[in-house]
Amino acid sequence: MSANPAPLQSHFIDTDLGTVHVRVGGSGDPILFWPSLLMTGDLWNAQAAHFAPRAQVVVIDPPGHGRSQPLTRTFTYSECAHCVTQILDALEIGRAHFVGNSWGGMIGATFAASAPDRIGRAVLMNCTASAADRRQKIEYGAMLAVARALGGIRPPLTRSVLKAFLGVTTLGSRPDVVAQVRASLGQVDLKSAAWAVRSVVPGRPDQLGLLDRITAPVLVVAGAEDITFPAEHAAKMAAGIPNGHLVVLDGVGHLAAVEDPPTVNRLINEFVFDV
Repeated sequence: MSANPAPLQSHFIDTDLGTVHVRVGGSGDPILFWPSLLMTGDLWNAQAAHFAPRAQVVVIDPPGHGRSQPLTRTFTYSECAHCVTQILDALEIGRAHFVGNSWGGMIGATFAASAPDRIGRAVLMNCTASAADRRQKIEYGAMLAVARALGGIRPPLTRSVLKAFLGVTTLGSRPDVVAQVRASLGQVDLKSAAWAVRSVVPGRPDQLGLLDRITAPVLVVAGAEDITFPAEHAAKMAAGIPNGHLVVLDGVGHLAAVEDPPTVNRLINEFVFDV
């Protein structure tokens, strides 16, 4: 493998959810990366650098985030899955592996169930197949209200989001990761992201019934310190997928890709490529 892969190139792709910014680089088997709510494709920088020497890496700024077009309405998970198909079509990719975190992991399940001919293997991290419960709806509704009052995700709200996103190990011993996530939160377009929050939290569908339609091999990854979607969510998800497998990572919260990149890279490498 080359130690210094070429930089990823930006593409802007028209989808039903607006123009979506993706970065593409490398050659080989295509692998798509979709991040968590409130995060951009930068969540996957360590994975992009690691896999670009052996794969065609596609890193997505999801609808309404980063350099993608701002959202002006709520959306469905089926629309997000179709957005993935539209990205593949625009890049002339017939079939790709898929890696997603939280929102991305849930969309990965929708995509795998609805487009089995377009997906290879999937790694779905820090996610759930269940609808949001009353507590989560109330918490995220309150978060949006506070963010609007503050004019964005600002202190003291930032501290609450960091606790929801990062494990106690990361908060106590990985200051570079905390700084990276804090900086990402500070750049969120709140007006746009609020539509995504409403769609992904109170509007989130119960997907447990579609899991048995997934024919692709799927690795479900949980963080032992994830308070947003505790490991039992991932276990239930993995158990419902016919070819599902579960791994729980110690010392990791809700953003495994940045909290423990070497372990995440190894898991993706072993499950997706070295089979």
